[in-house]
Amino acid sequence: MAENEVIVLDSILQRHKKDSETSLSDDKYFELFTSEQVLKNYELSYDELLYGIVGGGDDGGIDGFFCFVDSELLREDTELENGKKSPLLQVFIFQSKTSASFSETAIDHVISTVNDIFDLSKDMEVLSKFYNAKLIDRAKRFRNAYLELAASHPQLQLKYVYISKGDTQKIHPKVNNKKNTLIETIQQYFSQAEIKASFLGARELLDLSRIEKSYTLQLNFLENYLSRGANNYVLLSSLDDYFMFITDDEDNLRRYIFDANVRDYQGNVEVNKDIMETLRSEEKLDFWWLNNGITILASRASIVSKTITLDDVQIVNGLQTTQAIYDYIKGNPKIKEKERNRSILIRIIVIDNAEARDRIIKATNFQTPIPAASLRATDRFQRDIEDYFFHHGLFYDRRKNYYKNIGKSAERIISIPYLAQAVMAILLREPDNARARPTSLIKRQTDYERVFSESTTLEVYFKCAKIMKNVDNFLRRDFTVYSEQEKNNLKFHVGMVTIILLLGSSYSISDIEKISDSDVDEKIMWEALVRTISLAHKFSSPQDWTIERTAKSRDFVKYILENIPPMETLFKH
Repeated sequence: MAENEVIVLDSILQRHKKDSETSLSDDKYFELFTSEQVLKNYELSYDELLYGIVGGGDDGGIDGFFCFVDSELLREDTELENGKKSPLLQVFIFQSKTSASFSETAIDHVISTVNDIFDLSKDMEVLSKFYNAKLIDRAKRFRNAYLELAASHPQLQLKYVYISKGDTQKIHPKVNNKKNTLIETIQQYFSQAEIKASFLGARELLDLSRIEKSYTLQLNFLENYLSRGANNYVLLSSLDDYFMFITDDEDNLRRYIFDANVRDYQGNVEVNKDIMETLRSEEKLDFWWLNNGITILASRASIVSKTITLDDVQIVNGLQTTQAIYDYIKGNPKIKEKERNRSILIRIIVIDNAEARDRIIKATNFQTPIPAASLRATDRFQRDIEDYFFHHGLFYDRRKNYYKNIGKSAERIISIPYLAQAVMAILLREPDNARARPTSLIKRQTDYERVFSESTTLEVYFKCAKIMKNVDNFLRRDFTVYSEQEKNNLKFHVGMVTIILLLGSSYSISDIEKISDSDVDEKIMWEALVRTISLAHKFSSPQDWTIERTAKSRDFVKYILENIPPMETLFKH
């Protein structure tokens, strides 16, 4: 039976890998697949999943290291809200092995590694001599976040998951004992943390892979509802019934039903505090009297008795209220019955038109202090980019994970942040900014307008995306002469230098339009890589800078532009 499960799992892996058109090796794809399954509820994009995968040489036995602050993936430009009381800080450590069993040795490696990276007294620069750059970087970001949030008394959760194609019913007692040793090891560094360790085998992976996101949900409501037809409803639902609507069978929040255009906004700390205080209040005022309520979009609705069934559910306004209700009831399970006496106001708009949907999202969030760029995915120009990319073989992920969720190739999905980085590096010649601000690059209105200008043709955006994807795929190869640290930190610089070698340092927007796929070949990308890394070391050595610091330096970009030798004799355009 166990052998059959492995055969079925291998079949699923082969099909998914083929559909994704990825250039990853089988082992690397297994790491991607397993991370995606375990973290399914966090709605991570392919770029975000790859960010957390740290496996390779000198990985200390760790294949995945993901850190979340209040359920948002921690990146180098994540803004930590020190004013928020008891933020949730979560760390997931994955071991993903294609072997057919679980071994003591694998856990021993992780025990040794956590003794290093979780001991805050140990210098990360010293540890970087023993572990790869990606693991050091992710561990360092966790350390920094933990220390920065310390005054806010964060809730710390650390979860270790050992994944293989083995049978979890046949794990040797010694392996289980090693798991317990790992928990004890981590506990000595974080005594107040919630620490869990688990094993996933072929059967568990199959079960996870079969979990589908349900966008058809039922919501119980109170008494009568208001409606002016079959396309709009206003109703009251008890806080308990709304909690059941937004959670799955294990009481986990269905994060995928929150529209990605506004999902990442954490809101004003005072506003969130006020919502929570209203929930905790013993006053005899109903909750909906003191709250603006929720707006839900759906493609279809039907009512039977006091239950409304909704298709393609997306919550587009009321994220902060929803999160507060979830935290309040999840943290106080005994008060569920009490919350039947308080209610939330809910507006339901039934619409199946993408443009109208975007207008509603923008209008319902207009009076909320959300940064303008956070809602730009609803702009007509963003829809134009999506349409242009679609007709030229790329999928522009204007609505986060839309194309991932419908099974489109990972290699051909371009996220808004990725396109912004590509444009910033190639068109605006600011690879330092692209490297330093992966998630906040266009949060400021001025930056958004610099990157996304209607005076720039859609062809240029397409070319920037394609060129950067080509460079990315090229750099994933195992060039033993260059480290992962060098390639990861300097990839946007390599993208810019590739164009400089093709067109000269004074290239224009119209020049980029003329570049063909055949122009960006392996020869020129290799030359760009060699020259970029050589210049990086010449620039950083006198100052004793790390490659990471160099990559984020504007002076280094100026140094590149001043020191790239002419290439006319090698490359003619």
